[in-house]
Amino acid sequence: MKTRPAFLYLSCCLISGILGWMSWPERGFSPLIFLAFVPVFWMDYVSSTGLAKRSAFRMFGNFFLSMMIWNSLTTWWIWNSTDVGSIVALALNSFFMAIIWQLFFITKKQFGSFWGYLSFVLYWLSFEYLHLNWEISWPWLTLGNVFATKPQWIQWYEFTGSLGGSLWVLLVNILVFLITKSFWTKDLLIKIRRINSLVLSTLLIILICFPLLSSIYLYKKYKDVGTPVKVAVIQPNIDPYNEKFNGTGPTQLTKMLRLASTVIDTGTDYVICPETALPDGIWEDRLKTDPEIQFIKKYIAQYPRINFITGLSSYKSYGENETVSATARKFKDANAYYDAYNAAAQIDLRDSIQIYHKSRLVPGVEKMPYPKIFGFLESYALALGGTSGSLGIQDRRTNFVGVDGTLVAPAICYESIYGDFMSAYMRAGAQFIAILTNDGWWGNTPGYRQHMNYARLRAVEFRKSIARSANTGISCFINQRGDIIQQSNWWQEDALQQTLLKNNIRTFYAKHGDYIGFIASFFAACIFLFMTFRKLINK
Repeated sequence: MKTRPAFLYLSCCLISGILGWMSWPERGFSPLIFLAFVPVFWMDYVSSTGLAKRSAFRMFGNFFLSMMIWNSLTTWWIWNSTDVGSIVALALNSFFMAIIWQLFFITKKQFGSFWGYLSFVLYWLSFEYLHLNWEISWPWLTLGNVFATKPQWIQWYEFTGSLGGSLWVLLVNILVFLITKSFWTKDLLIKIRRINSLVLSTLLIILICFPLLSSIYLYKKYKDVGTPVKVAVIQPNIDPYNEKFNGTGPTQLTKMLRLASTVIDTGTDYVICPETALPDGIWEDRLKTDPEIQFIKKYIAQYPRINFITGLSSYKSYGENETVSATARKFKDANAYYDAYNAAAQIDLRDSIQIYHKSRLVPGVEKMPYPKIFGFLESYALALGGTSGSLGIQDRRTNFVGVDGTLVAPAICYESIYGDFMSAYMRAGAQFIAILTNDGWWGNTPGYRQHMNYARLRAVEFRKSIARSANTGISCFINQRGDIIQQSNWWQEDALQQTLLKNNIRTFYAKHGDYIGFIASFFAACIFLFMTFRKLINK
């Protein structure tokens, strides 16, 4: 008999983790996410009612285990780049999620079921909001991302962003659990219980059907709007581990220009190359005279309309009287400092060269979060090549201005999974989005497919066309409904050209960003502070 509660809790952990994994894109069955948290709620129920009572400490262990199973099955591909680093990343994210469950467990115990479930929604949305904004940011498993392959389901993201999807998932999970509990309890035949089950079932149907049907209506009704712009994306397919960062930049550039020549013509407006397409490092005060930049200018001279956007590794030195950034590095042989950047540049036949510095850096790869606390992990940082150590950033999003005045949002790799971050481009007038990425680090795994599909959410949120150039992975074009209209294959060099529509639309979400997370954080903080204050008063 003693083993039965342990088996019950273990089963709930396994079922929850597996349901979360099986729902996730790009090959998952999305509706399963509406059931993924139900087994965890059931663990809380059997403990709080005394059916299989457990201490708060042991409950935290169960919460952590269920979240660890979900995280590990869904993002195991991080292991392909580093073993120790991936364990730290998976364990930390699972730990943070378990804390949210533990806060729910405590709040429900103190204030009852209604406030408990309400607090869980607020706590989880606050966690996702925090995870999108602090230095230990890893929002890969933001619940709203689960519908990345189902844009026809979430056209209303233009009003709510992906956190609206998270709210949808949380509310449905709670209602499914409450209905399940009602049917399970022995007093089902009592009149009030049957009425309660009927009300909950009605709410559940409305909660699922209204967002779904309204989205399908918007999806069928919406047509891309704007002015045509002819865009080419290049996929050179250069091995990031064994080829990309070994000093063969000119050879790689020649390959990309050769690929571009297979699709572009005098009517082409943009050529977009991937992240760090110029990998050898260029000093920004020497951009105009750099041989590779000059080679590009010579190439596009025969195509005067072309704006050539490319990723590059760049460096900027600080003058004697300039303020040095927190990420600046000291020259070994001089009392001077410089910054290293993962950057993008737009090159055209004008004299100036526009440059953008990647500003949402990958924790543990391009930046060590909170170095005073986690500095000891530096040697276990994910091995993703290029310049090591924390990179420099820029404070504001800046759009590239084309020769005809077109404003393009240059998002570099990881930045494209941040809706609120990307909204700053839209508020600055971006008319379409160019994503420059390098998705070959994790091999042929779900990682690069998930990353590509997350871009579809940005298309819906901002109603912007997207051109995505991947060194290897999936290069593609995405329309304003989130549909992929053309794409490349994995691990193949390719060049694609498509006519997209640029526009000046500024959606509600573009104007207001992750307001759902901000509001949830405010009320979650109020509940937490009141709970803490009440406990102190009682003592």
